[in-house]
Amino acid sequence: MIHLHHYYGQRPGTETRTAGVRDWNRWVGPHRGPYRVLTGTTMDGSLYFRVFANSFLETTCYPHFDRLQYAVHPGGGAVALDVSIIIPNRNGDNTIGACLEAALASQHPAFEIIVVDDYSDDDSVHVIEQFPCRLVRLNNHGGAARARNIGAQHAQGKILFFTDADCLLNEDTLTKASEALAASRSDLVVGGTYTRRPADDGFFSRFQSIFINYSETKHASHPDYIATHAMAISADNFRPSGGFSESMRPMLEDVEFSHRLRRQGIGLVLNPDIQVRHIFNFSLPGSLRNAFRKSMYWTMYSIGNKDLLADSGTASLELKANVVAYCLSWLLLFLAFATGHWTWWFAIGGVQIVSIAINKRLLLAFFDVNDILFSSSAVIYYLALYPLPVGLGAIVGMIRYWRNS
Repeated sequence: MIHLHHYYGQRPGTETRTAGVRDWNRWVGPHRGPYRVLTGTTMDGSLYFRVFANSFLETTCYPHFDRLQYAVHPGGGAVALDVSIIIPNRNGDNTIGACLEAALASQHPAFEIIVVDDYSDDDSVHVIEQFPCRLVRLNNHGGAARARNIGAQHAQGKILFFTDADCLLNEDTLTKASEALAASRSDLVVGGTYTRRPADDGFFSRFQSIFINYSETKHASHPDYIATHAMAISADNFRPSGGFSESMRPMLEDVEFSHRLRRQGIGLVLNPDIQVRHIFNFSLPGSLRNAFRKSMYWTMYSIGNKDLLADSGTASLELKANVVAYCLSWLLLFLAFATGHWTWWFAIGGVQIVSIAINKRLLLAFFDVNDILFSSSAVIYYLALYPLPVGLGAIVGMIRYWRNS
């Protein structure tokens, strides 16, 4: 028998849950009284349902759902809310539905979902309103950092789990993040990374997902930063920290936040088993544009932070060496044609051999997928074309930084 417990009036919601929810998106029964009921079946065929309390708080723009306060299991027994998933959204109508569906399929027993819409002008709000989550709508576009901070202000969980509107949580992501945080010392932030196989299976998306997974996990015990596609931090540590810097637009607020936390004595650790699948939808132009923008903003930040040559996640020493080798190879190629001396060709080969040796572990990661066509193409793309937008972005970033100084 299932017992539904009431706690201090009508605001707390209750739920029952077993692992492996297969069909959760079915509303049944009349929506009367203080509760709405969501039902479905689990992989083993047993009943799954969740009860959400109505709320008409001004901060809840979709008033049918309130914060999930307690989880109630068959036979009774309330479990206090453990995790608050915080998702900023800006014009994410193509991905936010899949993001929320994946989050709701989590095996974790007690969590809430808070989506902060950053003044979207697409159909995002309509999509979000179809899901049992807490929606907070901003009156103007303030950036992802502001959205995350506001989401944290509304959070009830002991653990804040930050992710993005184009990320899909695995069923065990929240559980692994909670366990990792519980097993560590109190002054620690735990992060995760992307799966090597993204949610979309195009070549450039696969390339990016492997590149990020490798770059973020190679120094798992002492990462330079924790990315907000999978960041778990206790609410007690987040709130005194001052949150994300809202001047960091349009990106790298997680890098600045991580560096600031470390200066405050809070440690960083990355658990490679905490994973989310990213929806990139990258074409060749999209991949090159993404590389240029990230390189530009990262260069601007790194010059100001005096760590331009640091081995910092995706801004890795390997990538920087690859860009230097790329530029040097083009210079040597020009000299080869200009002088007609064949010795320059040996110099080009030597430079590329050094670059390959420095990037060996990443290049091997491309071959871990057991797809020789993809792997070979990824290595060629990384060595022969990817350094171009990264290098151009770095040059533009330097110019913009010095102009603004």
